[in-house]
Amino acid sequence: MSLRRRDLIVGAATLSVASALPAVARARIVGGRAFGSIWRLFPGMLVDLDTARGALEAVIADIDATMSPYRADSAISRFNRAETTAAQLVPAQLREVTRAALDMARATGGAFDPTVGPIVRRFGFGPIKGETGQWPAIAVDGQGIAKAEPGLTLDLCGIAKGHALDRIVATLRRVGVDSALVELGGEVAVLGAHPDGRPWHVAVENPFADGFAVERVIAPASKRLATSGHRVNGVAGLTSHIIDAHRHRPALGSIGSVSVLAPDAMRADALATALCAMPDETAIAFAQDNDIDALFILADGAVNREVMTGGFETHVIA
Repeated sequence: MSLRRRDLIVGAATLSVASALPAVARARIVGGRAFGSIWRLFPGMLVDLDTARGALEAVIADIDATMSPYRADSAISRFNRAETTAAQLVPAQLREVTRAALDMARATGGAFDPTVGPIVRRFGFGPIKGETGQWPAIAVDGQGIAKAEPGLTLDLCGIAKGHALDRIVATLRRVGVDSALVELGGEVAVLGAHPDGRPWHVAVENPFADGFAVERVIAPASKRLATSGHRVNGVAGLTSHIIDAHRHRPALGSIGSVSVLAPDAMRADALATALCAMPDETAIAFAQDNDIDALFILADGAVNREVMTGGFETHVIA
Protein backbone atom coordinates (compact mmCIF):
# COMPACT_ATOMS: atom_id res chain seq x y z
CA MET A 1 0.00 0.00 0.00
CA SER A 2 1.84 3.08 -1.14
CA LEU A 3 0.95 6.26 0.68
CA ARG A 4 4.05 8.14 -0.37
CA ARG A 5 2.24 10.91 -2.19
CA ARG A 6 1.11 12.37 1.13
CA ASP A 7 4.21 11.60 3.19
CA LEU A 8 6.51 14.25 4.54
CA ILE A 9 9.21 12.72 6.69
CA VAL A 10 8.96 14.40 10.06
CA GLY A 11 12.63 13.93 10.55
CA ALA A 12 12.70 13.13 14.20
CA ALA A 13 12.56 9.94 14.59
CA THR A 14 15.76 8.40 13.49
CA LEU A 15 18.40 11.04 13.77
CA SER A 16 17.71 12.91 16.97
CA VAL A 17 15.99 10.12 18.85
CA ALA A 18 18.31 7.25 18.03
CA SER A 19 21.43 9.19 18.96
CA ALA A 20 19.92 10.09 22.33
CA LEU A 21 19.02 6.53 23.30
CA PRO A 22 21.27 4.45 25.56
CA ALA A 23 23.49 2.02 23.62
CA VAL A 24 21.43 -1.00 24.67
CA ALA A 25 18.25 0.64 23.31
CA ARG A 26 19.92 1.75 20.06
CA ALA A 27 20.92 -1.84 19.42
CA ARG A 28 17.29 -2.87 19.74
CA ILE A 29 15.70 -0.44 17.29
CA VAL A 30 13.57 -2.34 14.78
CA GLY A 31 11.70 -1.41 11.63
CA GLY A 32 10.58 -2.44 8.20
CA ARG A 33 8.69 -1.47 5.06
CA ALA A 34 5.12 -0.24 5.25
CA PHE A 35 2.77 1.47 2.79
CA GLY A 36 5.51 2.52 0.38
CA SER A 37 7.52 3.98 3.25
CA ILE A 38 8.98 2.64 6.51
CA TRP A 39 8.07 1.99 10.12
CA ARG A 40 10.46 2.19 13.04
CA LEU A 41 10.12 1.35 16.72
CA PHE A 42 12.41 2.93 19.31
CA PRO A 43 11.70 1.05 22.56
CA GLY A 44 12.46 2.90 25.76
CA MET A 45 12.53 -0.34 27.70
CA LEU A 46 13.66 -3.92 27.28
CA VAL A 47 10.93 -5.70 25.34
CA ASP A 48 10.52 -8.90 23.35
CA LEU A 49 11.26 -7.38 19.96
CA ASP A 50 10.27 -10.50 18.05
CA THR A 51 6.81 -10.35 19.61
CA ALA A 52 6.53 -6.59 19.02
CA ARG A 53 7.72 -6.87 15.41
CA GLY A 54 5.34 -9.73 14.67
CA ALA A 55 2.38 -7.87 16.15
CA LEU A 56 3.18 -4.67 14.23
CA GLU A 57 3.72 -6.46 10.94
CA ALA A 58 0.37 -8.24 11.36
CA VAL A 59 -1.37 -4.87 11.77
CA ILE A 60 0.38 -3.45 8.71
CA ALA A 61 -0.47 -6.50 6.58
CA ASP A 62 -4.13 -6.37 7.63
CA ILE A 63 -4.50 -2.68 6.76
CA ASP A 64 -2.62 -3.13 3.49
CA ALA A 65 -4.98 -5.95 2.49
CA THR A 66 -7.97 -3.78 3.32
CA MET A 67 -7.12 -0.24 2.16
CA SER A 68 -4.31 -0.34 -0.39
CA PRO A 69 -5.39 1.11 -3.76
CA TYR A 70 -2.22 -0.41 -5.21
CA ARG A 71 -3.44 -3.97 -4.58
CA ALA A 72 -6.05 -5.36 -6.95
CA ASP A 73 -7.19 -7.81 -4.26
CA SER A 74 -7.69 -5.26 -1.47
CA ALA A 75 -11.17 -4.57 -0.13
CA ILE A 76 -11.05 -0.94 -1.26
CA SER A 77 -9.97 -1.90 -4.80
CA ARG A 78 -12.85 -4.35 -5.05
CA PHE A 79 -15.22 -1.61 -3.90
CA ASN A 80 -13.78 0.81 -6.45
CA ARG A 81 -14.12 -1.66 -9.34
CA ALA A 82 -17.72 -2.63 -8.56
CA GLU A 83 -19.99 -0.64 -10.86
CA THR A 84 -23.08 -0.74 -8.69
CA THR A 85 -24.94 1.63 -6.41
CA ALA A 86 -25.94 -1.17 -4.04
CA ALA A 87 -24.22 -1.22 -0.66
CA GLN A 88 -21.19 -3.49 -0.75
CA LEU A 89 -20.20 -5.59 2.25
CA VAL A 90 -16.74 -4.53 3.42
CA PRO A 91 -14.54 -5.18 6.47
CA ALA A 92 -15.40 -3.29 9.65
CA GLN A 93 -12.18 -1.25 9.64
CA LEU A 94 -12.86 -0.05 6.09
CA ARG A 95 -16.28 1.17 7.24
CA GLU A 96 -14.68 2.83 10.27
CA VAL A 97 -12.04 4.71 8.28
CA THR A 98 -14.50 5.66 5.52
CA ARG A 99 -16.90 7.04 8.10
CA ALA A 100 -14.06 9.08 9.65
CA ALA A 101 -13.04 10.32 6.19
CA LEU A 102 -16.59 11.46 5.42
CA ASP A 103 -16.81 13.19 8.80
CA MET A 104 -13.56 15.02 8.02
CA ALA A 105 -14.85 15.97 4.56
CA ARG A 106 -17.95 17.41 6.17
CA ALA A 107 -15.98 19.28 8.86
CA THR A 108 -13.53 20.80 6.35
CA GLY A 109 -16.11 21.77 3.73
CA GLY A 110 -14.72 19.19 1.33
CA ALA A 111 -11.06 20.23 1.59
CA PHE A 112 -10.46 16.65 2.69
CA ASP A 113 -12.18 14.59 0.00
CA PRO A 114 -11.91 10.77 -0.12
CA THR A 115 -13.12 10.68 -3.74
CA VAL A 116 -10.12 12.51 -5.29
CA GLY A 117 -8.35 9.32 -6.41
CA PRO A 118 -8.97 9.76 -10.17
CA ILE A 119 -7.73 13.37 -9.99
CA VAL A 120 -4.62 12.23 -8.14
CA ARG A 121 -4.02 9.69 -10.91
CA ARG A 122 -4.49 12.34 -13.59
CA PHE A 123 -1.47 14.21 -12.19
CA GLY A 124 0.64 11.09 -11.91
CA PHE A 125 0.49 10.38 -8.18
CA GLY A 126 -1.83 7.40 -7.76
CA PRO A 127 -3.40 4.28 -9.30
CA ILE A 128 -7.15 4.85 -8.83
CA LYS A 129 -9.26 4.87 -11.98
CA GLY A 130 -12.86 6.00 -12.08
CA GLU A 131 -15.17 8.95 -12.36
CA THR A 132 -14.49 12.27 -10.70
CA GLY A 133 -17.08 12.56 -7.97
CA GLN A 134 -17.86 14.25 -4.70
CA TRP A 135 -17.72 12.86 -1.19
CA PRO A 136 -21.48 13.25 -0.39
CA ALA A 137 -22.10 10.51 -2.98
CA ILE A 138 -20.44 7.95 -0.65
CA ALA A 139 -22.36 6.55 2.32
CA VAL A 140 -21.59 3.99 5.01
CA ASP A 141 -24.68 1.81 5.15
CA GLY A 142 -24.97 -0.83 7.87
CA GLN A 143 -22.36 -3.49 7.12
CA GLY A 144 -21.36 -1.92 3.83
CA ILE A 145 -20.52 1.17 1.82
CA ALA A 146 -22.60 2.51 -1.06
CA LYS A 147 -21.91 4.99 -3.83
CA ALA A 148 -24.58 7.04 -5.54
CA GLU A 149 -22.89 6.65 -8.93
CA PRO A 150 -21.37 3.31 -10.03
CA GLY A 151 -18.12 4.82 -11.28
CA LEU A 152 -17.18 6.59 -8.03
CA THR A 153 -14.18 5.48 -6.00
CA LEU A 154 -12.70 5.78 -2.52
CA ASP A 155 -9.19 7.04 -1.79
CA LEU A 156 -8.25 6.81 1.90
CA CYS A 157 -4.53 7.54 1.52
CA GLY A 158 -4.88 10.79 3.48
CA ILE A 159 -6.20 9.04 6.59
CA ALA A 160 -5.36 5.32 6.47
CA LYS A 161 -1.77 5.74 7.67
CA GLY A 162 -3.05 7.57 10.73
CA HIS A 163 -5.47 4.73 11.39
CA ALA A 164 -2.57 2.30 11.07
CA LEU A 165 -0.48 4.24 13.60
CA ASP A 166 -3.37 4.27 16.09
CA ARG A 167 -3.71 0.50 15.75
CA ILE A 168 0.05 0.05 16.14
CA VAL A 169 0.04 2.02 19.39
CA ALA A 170 -2.86 -0.05 20.72
CA THR A 171 -1.00 -3.21 19.72
CA LEU A 172 2.21 -2.12 21.46
CA ARG A 173 0.30 -1.51 24.64
CA ARG A 174 -1.35 -4.90 24.36
CA VAL A 175 2.03 -6.67 24.15
CA GLY A 176 3.34 -4.78 27.18
CA VAL A 177 5.26 -1.85 25.67
CA ASP A 178 4.67 1.31 27.71
CA SER A 179 7.74 3.36 26.72
CA ALA A 180 8.55 3.84 23.04
CA LEU A 181 8.57 6.12 20.03
CA VAL A 182 7.04 4.70 16.87
CA GLU A 183 7.22 6.28 13.42
CA LEU A 184 5.13 5.25 10.45
CA GLY A 185 6.00 7.02 7.22
CA GLY A 186 6.83 10.24 9.06
CA GLU A 187 3.88 10.17 11.45
CA VAL A 188 4.87 9.76 15.08
CA ALA A 189 3.39 8.57 18.35
CA VAL A 190 5.10 8.19 21.70
CA LEU A 191 4.33 6.09 24.74
CA GLY A 192 5.50 6.98 28.22
CA ALA A 193 8.79 8.77 28.79
CA HIS A 194 12.23 8.64 27.20
CA PRO A 195 14.67 6.27 29.00
CA ASP A 196 16.34 9.36 30.50
CA GLY A 197 13.06 10.28 32.19
CA ARG A 198 12.37 13.29 29.97
CA PRO A 199 9.63 13.53 27.32
CA TRP A 200 10.30 12.05 23.89
CA HIS A 201 11.46 14.71 21.40
CA VAL A 202 10.57 14.79 17.70
CA ALA A 203 12.05 17.03 15.00
CA VAL A 204 9.92 18.62 12.29
CA GLU A 205 11.76 19.04 8.99
CA ASN A 206 12.32 22.34 7.19
CA PRO A 207 10.35 21.69 3.96
CA PHE A 208 12.34 24.24 1.96
CA ALA A 209 15.88 23.09 2.79
CA ASP A 210 17.94 21.45 0.05
CA GLY A 211 18.74 18.54 2.37
CA PHE A 212 17.46 17.42 5.75
CA ALA A 213 17.30 20.31 8.21
CA VAL A 214 15.40 20.66 11.47
CA GLU A 215 12.81 23.42 11.68
CA ARG A 216 11.46 22.71 15.16
CA VAL A 217 11.84 20.13 17.93
CA ILE A 218 8.65 19.28 19.78
CA ALA A 219 7.42 17.00 22.54
CA PRO A 220 4.16 15.36 21.35
CA ALA A 221 3.37 13.97 24.84
CA SER A 222 0.05 12.10 24.62
CA LYS A 223 -0.78 13.50 21.16
CA ARG A 224 0.02 12.05 17.74
CA LEU A 225 1.96 14.04 15.14
CA ALA A 226 1.26 14.07 11.40
CA THR A 227 2.87 16.27 8.75
CA SER A 228 1.78 16.89 5.16
CA GLY A 229 3.67 18.92 2.61
CA HIS A 230 3.91 19.68 -1.07
CA ARG A 231 7.54 18.80 -1.72
CA VAL A 232 8.06 15.08 -1.25
CA ASN A 233 6.34 13.74 -4.35
CA GLY A 234 5.60 16.95 -6.19
CA VAL A 235 7.85 19.11 -8.30
CA ALA A 236 8.69 22.26 -6.36
CA GLY A 237 6.93 25.27 -7.84
CA LEU A 238 5.19 23.22 -10.52
CA THR A 239 2.82 20.72 -8.99
CA SER A 240 1.88 19.02 -5.76
CA HIS A 241 0.73 15.55 -4.79
CA ILE A 242 -1.96 17.10 -2.55
CA ILE A 243 -5.14 17.87 -4.45
CA ASP A 244 -7.36 20.93 -4.15
CA ALA A 245 -10.65 19.05 -4.44
CA HIS A 246 -12.64 22.21 -5.18
CA ARG A 247 -10.51 23.15 -8.19
CA HIS A 248 -9.64 19.61 -9.32
CA ARG A 249 -5.93 20.41 -9.47
CA PRO A 250 -2.83 20.23 -7.25
CA ALA A 251 -2.95 22.58 -4.29
CA LEU A 252 -0.47 25.41 -4.62
CA GLY A 253 0.48 28.28 -2.36
CA SER A 254 3.15 29.37 0.08
CA ILE A 255 2.62 26.50 2.53
CA GLY A 256 5.58 24.14 2.55
CA SER A 257 4.19 21.85 5.22
CA VAL A 258 1.60 21.60 7.96
CA SER A 259 2.22 19.58 11.13
CA VAL A 260 -0.77 18.70 13.29
CA LEU A 261 -0.97 17.33 16.83
CA ALA A 262 -4.20 15.56 17.73
CA PRO A 263 -5.40 12.98 20.26
CA ASP A 264 -5.40 10.28 17.57
CA ALA A 265 -3.24 9.85 14.48
CA MET A 266 -6.18 9.31 12.14
CA ARG A 267 -7.48 12.81 12.91
CA ALA A 268 -3.99 14.34 12.77
CA ASP A 269 -3.32 12.68 9.40
CA ALA A 270 -6.58 13.85 7.82
CA LEU A 271 -6.32 17.39 9.22
CA ALA A 272 -2.75 17.81 7.98
CA THR A 273 -3.87 16.75 4.50
CA ALA A 274 -6.93 19.02 4.56
CA LEU A 275 -5.00 22.08 5.73
CA CYS A 276 -2.40 21.57 2.99
CA ALA A 277 -5.19 21.35 0.42
CA MET A 278 -6.71 24.70 1.43
CA PRO A 279 -5.46 28.12 0.28
CA ASP A 280 -2.89 29.50 2.74
CA GLU A 281 -4.92 32.01 4.70
CA THR A 282 -8.06 29.87 4.59
CA ALA A 283 -6.10 27.02 6.17
CA ILE A 284 -4.64 29.21 8.91
CA ALA A 285 -8.03 30.74 9.70
CA PHE A 286 -9.65 27.28 9.79
CA ALA A 287 -7.01 26.01 12.22
CA GLN A 288 -7.41 29.08 14.42
CA ASP A 289 -11.21 28.96 14.41
CA ASN A 290 -11.23 25.24 15.25
CA ASP A 291 -8.45 25.36 17.87
CA ILE A 292 -6.28 22.88 15.93
CA ASP A 293 -2.74 22.38 17.22
CA ALA A 294 -0.87 23.09 14.00
CA LEU A 295 2.46 24.39 12.74
CA PHE A 296 2.39 26.01 9.30
CA ILE A 297 5.74 26.54 7.58
CA LEU A 298 5.37 28.96 4.69
CA ALA A 299 7.76 30.42 2.14
CA ASP A 300 8.36 34.12 2.74
CA GLY A 301 11.20 35.35 0.59
CA ALA A 302 14.58 34.12 1.79
CA VAL A 303 13.26 32.95 5.16
CA ASN A 304 10.49 30.69 6.39
CA ARG A 305 7.40 32.10 8.06
CA GLU A 306 5.90 30.06 10.85
CA VAL A 307 2.34 30.21 12.11
CA MET A 308 1.32 28.16 15.15
CA THR A 309 -2.31 27.65 16.08
CA GLY A 310 -4.18 26.06 18.95
CA GLY A 311 -1.81 24.76 21.61
CA PHE A 312 1.03 23.74 19.28
CA GLU A 313 3.46 26.28 20.78
CA THR A 314 3.21 24.59 24.19
CA HIS A 315 4.81 21.47 22.67
CA VAL A 316 7.82 23.29 21.17
CA ILE A 317 11.18 22.45 22.75
CA ALA A 318 13.43 24.32 20.31
